[in-house]
Amino acid sequence: MAAVAVIVHHEREQAAELARDAADWLEDRGHDVVMPMRDAGLVGRPDLGVAEATLGHGLDVAVSLGGDGTMLRTVALMAREAVPIIGVNVGQLGYLSEVEPEGMRMALKRFLAGSYEVEERMLLQVDVDAEAFEAGPSHLALNEAVLEKTPMGHTVRLGVSVDGEAFTTYAADGLIVATPTGSTAYAFSARGPIVEPTHRCLLMTPVSPHMLFDRSLVLDPSAAVRIEVLGHRPATLSVDGSNLGTLHNGEAVTYTAAEATARIVAFGPRYFLRILKSKFGLSDR
Repeated sequence: MAAVAVIVHHEREQAAELARDAADWLEDRGHDVVMPMRDAGLVGRPDLGVAEATLGHGLDVAVSLGGDGTMLRTVALMAREAVPIIGVNVGQLGYLSEVEPEGMRMALKRFLAGSYEVEERMLLQVDVDAEAFEAGPSHLALNEAVLEKTPMGHTVRLGVSVDGEAFTTYAADGLIVATPTGSTAYAFSARGPIVEPTHRCLLMTPVSPHMLFDRSLVLDPSAAVRIEVLGHRPATLSVDGSNLGTLHNGEAVTYTAAEATARIVAFGPRYFLRILKSKFGLSDR
């Protein structure tokens, strides 16, 4: 029998309904189901709740019920345990999720029957060198990590070095370091390149740079990118859309390719350009 985690969007009733249906369907067939404690409470199944710190232990699969934000949260919970993830799109764009709500049960049946593949996605390792950084020194990102000006602040000065060699100092609203998966997220809105998501590279894109050099850099996945805050203006660090805290003069963040990967369940070939056309409404001609 399988052990399955269900992670739910906290503000969409359809996601809660699907979670209840998935839990009942799986339990009726003898499978074990767990949820994060808050999710279990929202779904009305507090008996299934476990602590997030131990959620991934011993799991065979996790099911993400929500939009891309829920998928990012699920990846963060499962990556260190290498748990494969089925993404069910209960959102709008749903770029990271393959399964639509009406196909959830069939997706579970196919996974339990072994009729699936796992697509490996690169994760970003984010290491913070800052005093009293409350969020902790180490984080994983599927999309991106962003060092940028404070909400009411001016441009920041950010010194960049790659593999220990100084590159340049940016005067900008911020710098995005993204994975290929994240090339269609915040980096896309900053006019960065679109990269096929199973590729491996580090993508650095400036946000509203106040300087002549305004291009993205696509770097080798073995590169170590260090970005240091320079001067009196602080910068905030966000990882996959979550604001983690503020860095000050001399404090820095180092970005590398993580050893762990996101393991996304696929039920057939995923044609990147077809998905891109569908999600962004591109025409054939």
